[in-house]
Amino acid sequence: MEVAIVKYNAGNIYSVVNALRRMGIEPLLTDDAEQLRKADRVLFPGQGHAAETMEYLKAHRLDEVIRDLKQPVFGICVGQQLLCKHSEEGDVDCIGIFNAEVKRFQPERHEDKVPCMGWNNLKFTVNPLMEGLGENPYVYFVHSYYVPVCEETIAVADYILPYSASMHKDNFYTCQFHPEKSGKVGEKILRNFMEIK
Repeated sequence: MEVAIVKYNAGNIYSVVNALRRMGIEPLLTDDAEQLRKADRVLFPGQGHAAETMEYLKAHRLDEVIRDLKQPVFGICVGQQLLCKHSEEGDVDCIGIFNAEVKRFQPERHEDKVPCMGWNNLKFTVNPLMEGLGENPYVYFVHSYYVPVCEETIAVADYILPYSASMHKDNFYTCQFHPEKSGKVGEKILRNFMEIK
């Protein structure tokens, strides 16, 4: 199986590369449109600023490439947010797979810290990405922006308010958390993604 990771100006991509290598998968890190189109699986991970990242993706026409992919695609962290319609981070239009607006967390109490950092549990629906995780599994989050719960939400986390921890539409799957930093639960999610037909 050929697994490609979208190479762009975002942080944290190499932690996903290393997680896949631990699973025995040697991914291709590329910004080449043809290589992305012919891969069996495409991962779109990263940390970064939404507006700056979209500027880079558009300059390299990677937004169009990602939007048109037909194989299973997995957006992770800012990858989930950039697959939405619009982000408050830099007030930018994004790739638009999900008809959702990315919002900034607004602290309501003194103890509400932004960014949200640390372990949180998931409440999820039946979906191939979430198979075999057990009840209320814990995963690792680092983010200041979130996607509200919407029609495509398949897992919810709660920090200040309930939000989309994972989403699915057609061949696009996402998670706001970092599976590559979430131990055995995260590895299971990555393995589930590799097995999606």
